[in-house]
Formats: sequence, C-alpha cells, structure tokens
Amino acid sequence: MDPYRPKEENAMTAETEAAVATTTTGSCCSPAGSCHSDGPADVQLGSVTTVYQVSGMTCGHCEGAVSSEISEIDGVGSVTAVAATGRVTVVSAAPLDEEAVRAAVDEAGYELVGLA
Repeated sequence: MDPYRPKEENAMTAETEAAVATTTTGSCCSPAGSCHSDGPADVQLGSVTTVYQVSGMTCGHCEGAVSSEISEIDGVGSVTAVAATGRVTVVSAAPLDEEAVRAAVDEAGYELVGLA
C-alpha cells in the first residue's frame, strides 16, 4: 500500500453528512483560509446534503420554482437545482421526509423521481 496515494473512501452518496470543522490554518489563497473573503470558509456543521432527481425542469425559471418550494420546508438551509441534469441538491439540518420534498416539487409543477 502506497502511503502517498490518497484513499478513495470519501465517495459522494445521495445523502452525505457534513461534519467538517472550519479551520483558519490558511490556504493557498489567503492566510485566513478562504479564497473569497477575509474569513474562514463557510461550512454548515452537522448538516445533511441530499441529491434528488426531478423531471420536467428545462430552464432557470424551473430551477427557481423548485428551489423556492423546497426552501420552504423546515430545516432546509440551501437548495441548488440544475435543469440540465434534473438534479436538486438540498442541504438541511436533518434528513428530510421524502414525501415533504415530493409535495414541494409537485407544488412547483414538476415530478420528484427519487434520490439521484
């Protein structure tokens, strides 16, 4: 086993718990550890990231409608919808009830296929 070769243990899954602490040890961009500001990188501790597959989105308006409806679910911190792939990434304080997500996507006029 080569100690200099990175392990492939951290593959992304449909639901990944992010428990990474923010550090201020610096980076290649700034002494504060951030590429975009004077502070440390913004990481949501104890959050859950879930990726859903949604059918019917074709444009930026569709992305906004889906994002807006899902954002109204309690505990949701951020939503990123991409019409080109049909994937919707949701960061929340805890795992979400899939039926609540399905109802939000339906309210926006689209169909939740399931986890991506």
